[in-house]
Order: sequence, then C-alpha cells, then structure tokens
Amino acid sequence: MPIPADISAYNAAQSPGDKEICAALARAIVSGLPDAVGKIWHRHPVWFLDDNPIVGYSKLKDGIRLMFWSGQSFDEPSLPADPPDTKFKSAAVRYTSVDAIDAAMLARWLKKSAAIQWDYKNLVKRKGRLERLK
Repeated sequence: MPIPADISAYNAAQSPGDKEICAALARAIVSGLPDAVGKIWHRHPVWFLDDNPIVGYSKLKDGIRLMFWSGQSFDEPSLPADPPDTKFKSAAVRYTSVDAIDAAMLARWLKKSAAIQWDYKNLVKRKGRLERLK
C-alpha cells in the first residue's frame, strides 16, 4: 500500500533530517501494518485499524516522536510511557536522526500494535474509561 498523499505532504514539509525520519517511519508503518488506514489526524500522521488509532508520529522541537496508542501494554522497556504519568496506555520514542531507528525493533512494535489494542475509538462514549480490545 502506498503512503497516503496527505502524509507524504506532511513529511515533505519537514526539515531535511526530520523528512528522512518521517519517510522511514511511514514506509515501515505501511509495510508493517498493511491493513491500517493512514491519514492526517489532529495535524499529524496516524494509522488506524477499524477506526481505532494505532500508531502515529509528530514533529517536536527536538525531533520526531513515534507514538503507539497501546504501547504501554507491549512489555517493551525501550518504549516508555508517554508522558510517564499518563492514565492512558500510550508509549513513545523520539528520533533525532534516521540512523537511530532500529528496523527490527520497530517491526516488532508494529506487530504488537496490531495484536494489542485498547479501545480509543470509544473513549468519549465510555467517559474516559479504556477497555482492552485485543
């Protein structure tokens, strides 16, 4: 599946170093989650499975943050909670260079993101209470 046009445009608008990081992350996500739908959501690239946000990235002052909505449940010490005191299940890692991306680790996280999901899609309907989907 190709990278969606709006995500490609987001990536192209970044500085040269961040553009490389974003492009590498987008390629890995599209490859690792072929059934996910990617789009710009709240001004950032996000991929969804069954309308549930799974993974996305955003530009920060010091690099690119890759976030997994259910990442705290992955049991991955190298993927810390984001932020550390959150009541939700998100976890994230920050990249300042494309060389910092560990392709094998990222592929493992993407596989877990499809298998381990919390229901963010219905968070408002459940008045802020998360339920495990998978």
